Amino acid sequence: MKSCYLFLVFWLLCQSLTAQNVPSQSYQLIKTRNAVQYKNYYLLTLFKQLPGLNKMLKENSMLEKISRSKSEKINEALKNCKADISCYARALKFSPEEITAISQQLSNSYHENNELGKLVSNHLIPSGCYALYANENPKNLLLKAWEQDANAINYAIGVYVEGNKPNYPKIDSISFSSKDKEYAELTATNAWLALQSDHQLFFEPAMQFALQALELNERNEAADDEPMDKGVNFAAHKQIKKTDWKKYPYSVILVPGAGPEEKDVALSAGGMIRCRLAALQYKKGVAPFIVVSGGRVHPYKTKFSEAYEMKKFLMQVLEIPESVIIMEPHARHTTTNLRNCARLMFRYGMPIDKPGLACTVKSQSYYITNILPERCKKELGYYPYKNGKRLSDTESEFYLNTTSLQIDFDEPLDP
Repeated sequence: MKSCYLFLVFWLLCQSLTAQNVPSQSYQLIKTRNAVQYKNYYLLTLFKQLPGLNKMLKENSMLEKISRSKSEKINEALKNCKADISCYARALKFSPEEITAISQQLSNSYHENNELGKLVSNHLIPSGCYALYANENPKNLLLKAWEQDANAINYAIGVYVEGNKPNYPKIDSISFSSKDKEYAELTATNAWLALQSDHQLFFEPAMQFALQALELNERNEAADDEPMDKGVNFAAHKQIKKTDWKKYPYSVILVPGAGPEEKDVALSAGGMIRCRLAALQYKKGVAPFIVVSGGRVHPYKTKFSEAYEMKKFLMQVLEIPESVIIMEPHARHTTTNLRNCARLMFRYGMPIDKPGLACTVKSQSYYITNILPERCKKELGYYPYKNGKRLSDTESEFYLNTTSLQIDFDEPLDP
């Protein structure tokens, strides 16, 4: 009897600890005017936005010393780099030694009851933005989050300043030639501007340099239509709160985008046919919402958003009301169609145990169920969804995985 009691206590304790390490649907992200910043570098955004934490970091003498040293390197680069793009990039990126030194200071300063401890328990864990590290102890989670954000800044500088190859070169590459004298001048000016703000924290020059590089490349896609719940998704977001979920077998009908290859084509034939398939299921009453997913992807630097054009087609041609259409205008390939849909389902307060319905043409439908999970595991590091039943050649069930909230450090256009 005693052993059963001890087992029960142990099980309840494990359940409690597990519950503490999962994201919360009631958590509200701390957002800034620059959505590219908080979506890519959430920890650093919190360092800036939480007053007590900001003060604590500014008063850390070792972090201040690292910050001064970084500024000196950048000033030296401004004097000596001239037209050498990589010279500026090296000065602005975080070196392995700098990342380690900052990790050490954060580790030394961490206590579960101080501002850093509260940061982890009140923000990093419930936000889900660093979900891959949820099983780490709180201090290690903080350090992993810092290392991720530092590497994310380095990656953005590498691709959008130095011209390194991104994961998808045909759609995401740099807009400039490193041999262009005008580009060297733009880069030098960007480095100078990164130093101009007063009372900066240790990471701010590098972060501003990366953000401004994305801006110069016209690569602020991560901010498209944000904040969506106040704009393009306002009507649907409002409707979600009134929805009786018991009436529906599925929470959403997901429509993955199909970008056109022609520059002047707003919506591809594939996008149209997928919308028709989704509208048919919606009219059968299988789900209260349609999620249209796809960003400004094809062709290179297109101005057309797949999600926006599909929403327009659903409303204007198929007479689907705006209040049931949820736009997801950031996904750049099928892996993030599923991931970003899972994120919206979670952030918008939909029941996470109710499946969604992926609705698309036969070839992509079987790709989603048979091939895509392992591609997601390889590229994202986890499975953003779990397959449910296949209903037909064009419809299959999926269940969201809350690890989908994890920020992707090497995809700054859709992190």
